[in-house]
Amino acid sequence: MTKSTQSNGQKTDAEARAELSRKGHMAFSWDDLDEVTLPTGIQTRMYRVGMPDQPGSPTVFKAYYPPHCTVEAHTHDCDYTEIILEGSQRVGATWHHAGDIRVGLANRGYGPLVAGPEGATVLFLFADGRWPAITIGNNDGSTLGSEVISAHFERKNTG
Repeated sequence: MTKSTQSNGQKTDAEARAELSRKGHMAFSWDDLDEVTLPTGIQTRMYRVGMPDQPGSPTVFKAYYPPHCTVEAHTHDCDYTEIILEGSQRVGATWHHAGDIRVGLANRGYGPLVAGPEGATVLFLFADGRWPAITIGNNDGSTLGSEVISAHFERKNTG
């Protein structure tokens, strides 16, 4: 299998836009995407479906949660779905395992999230670019990490 690995990691939004405009499609591996590690130890990679700089483009994340990692209850400004690929994760009081799918509506809180003893690998699909987590209740946002991801891609796209 041929990989389209770049020496500088994930394409910038401008590079992805140019390739999509020219060819109408692009292919890559998860390994071609920048990995961002959050303060909680969560490792995540993401890309946008369609033109990456359009707010309405769906956003896809693959995230690894280390064993027993906890993320506070939160919500998002758009609908989303998540698929447990490996391991297990508790959401609120319910345990989910590999193959389980959750669908969530915008602005409806959920959590906390707790990875099982083996950790969890989860695929998230957000309806658009409004994926950053929003704190709810008395939570302080310290386990969410949205600002770390946003800052990484802002730096990447501004040079």
